[in-house]
Amino acid sequence: MKISTKGRYGLRAMVDIALNSNGDYIPLKQIAERQNISENYLEQVFSTLRKAGLVKSVRGSQGGYCLSKKPSAITVGDVLRILEGELNISNDDKENSNLQKTIEDCIRVTVWDEVTKAINNVVDSITLEDLVNQYKKFNTEYILDFII
Repeated sequence: MKISTKGRYGLRAMVDIALNSNGDYIPLKQIAERQNISENYLEQVFSTLRKAGLVKSVRGSQGGYCLSKKPSAITVGDVLRILEGELNISNDDKENSNLQKTIEDCIRVTVWDEVTKAINNVVDSITLEDLVNQYKKFNTEYILDFII
C-alpha cells in the first residue's frame, strides 16, 4: 500500500482548514498557496471530499471550504479512505475454499491482515485536531526567546 499524492495533499489541505478556518470558509487559493499545491489539483480533491460530506463549500467572492464536522470528529482514516479507497496492504482478498490451506493463506492471515489492521487502527486513532495540536507544538518548541 502506498498513499498517493491525492491522499497526502488532501490530508494536508484538511489539516490546513482545521488550523486556519475558525469556522470561516477558506478559499482554495489560500490553501494552495500555504501548502504549495496546485489549486486545480485541490479542486479535484475537494470535489471528492465535498461529495463524501467531509467539507462544505460556498461559491462566490466570500466562498471557499470549511470542515463539515469538528476537527476532533474527522480522522486521518476518514480522509484517506475517501481519497484512496480501503487501506489494505495486500490486494489478495480471496479466501481459499479448500479444506487444505495454502502457504499464501497462512501469510495473508498471519501477516498481511494483521498489518492492515494495525494501519487502520493508527489512522483511525488520529484526528485532524490531533494533527493541528501536534503542528502547533512543533512550531512552538523551537522558538528561541532572546531577551537582552
